[in-house]
Amino acid sequence: MTVTTGTPIYASPVDHVSYGQYGPGRLHLSAGWTRPVYPFQDRITADGSSGYRAEPGRYHLYAAWVCPYAQRVAIVRKLKGLEEVISLSYVDDERDGRGWAFRQRRGADPVNGFTLLEQVYDATEKGYPGHISVPVLWDRRQGRIVSNNFPDITIDLATQFEEWATTSADLYPEPLRPEINKLNAWLYHDVNTGVSRVARAATGEERADERRRVLSALERLDERLAGQRFLTGDTVTEADVRLWVTLARFDSEYNRDHLISEGDLSGFEHLWGYARDLYQRPAFGETIEALPAEWNTPHGRGR
Repeated sequence: MTVTTGTPIYASPVDHVSYGQYGPGRLHLSAGWTRPVYPFQDRITADGSSGYRAEPGRYHLYAAWVCPYAQRVAIVRKLKGLEEVISLSYVDDERDGRGWAFRQRRGADPVNGFTLLEQVYDATEKGYPGHISVPVLWDRRQGRIVSNNFPDITIDLATQFEEWATTSADLYPEPLRPEINKLNAWLYHDVNTGVSRVARAATGEERADERRRVLSALERLDERLAGQRFLTGDTVTEADVRLWVTLARFDSEYNRDHLISEGDLSGFEHLWGYARDLYQRPAFGETIEALPAEWNTPHGRGR
C-alpha cells in the first residue's frame, strides 16, 4: 500500500502521563525471552534468491534522526547514490510508551499513512509484542517488513543494488570482508554499545570497568588512524560508517559531563581529524543535525 494523496495524518503529541515511558512490555531483556530483539531478518539479494529481489522503487526505509543505528542506513544509501532507488522517511524524535510515531516535525508516513511505527510491525506480524525499533526496511510489494536487523540492512544496501548505484563506493569489498567483520564486531561491543553501558552501569566499579574498555578502544583506534586515513586503508568502508555515528555523538551525548573521558573527542588527535574528515562528506554531514562549529575546522588529513 502506498499513500500518495490526501491530508497527512499525524500521531497525537508525546504523552508520558497517558502512555508512560517507552520500554516496559516492549524491550524484553529477561532470561526467559528467547526471541531476538530484532526478529525480522530477511535479506535482499540482487538475484532475488532470498525472496526479496533488489529493484528500484520497491523498498522503503523508516529511520530516526536521533538514532545512530538508523543514521547508518541513511549514510550508506547516500554513499551509494541510492536516493532515487530506495525511499526514506523519518519518525518523530520523541517517543512515549507507544514507541516511535509520525508527527509534523519529521513528516507523515509516506508509504502506509500510519501514525505509529507500531502499525508497520503489526502489519507484518499481527499483535507483534516486541521492540519497535528503527531502522526498518519495508517491502512495498508484499506490504511487510523485510528486516529490522540493522547490521544486515546496511550490508544489503551496500552490496545488492549495484545495478542502480550511481557511485563507485565499495563499502564492503570482498578482500576486506574478514577484516571489516572483525572490526565491526569489536566496534559494536567496545564502542557503539560500550558508551551506553557506561551510563547504565549499576555500580561505580562496573562504570570504571566500562569506561576503561571504551577509552582503550578509542586509544587503539587513534593509533590505527595515525598511519592510515580510514579504518581499513584509503577508502571508506562499512566499518567507518558504523564507528562514525558514535563518534559524532560522543561529546554531546555519551561523554556529557565527562562521564567517560576527562577530555573531549578532540583529545584523540588522529581520531578527531578522521571524524571531521568524514563529516565534510554529504553522506555523513547531511544525515545528522548540524554539529558544533569546531567540526568544520581544518583537519589536516590528506585527500
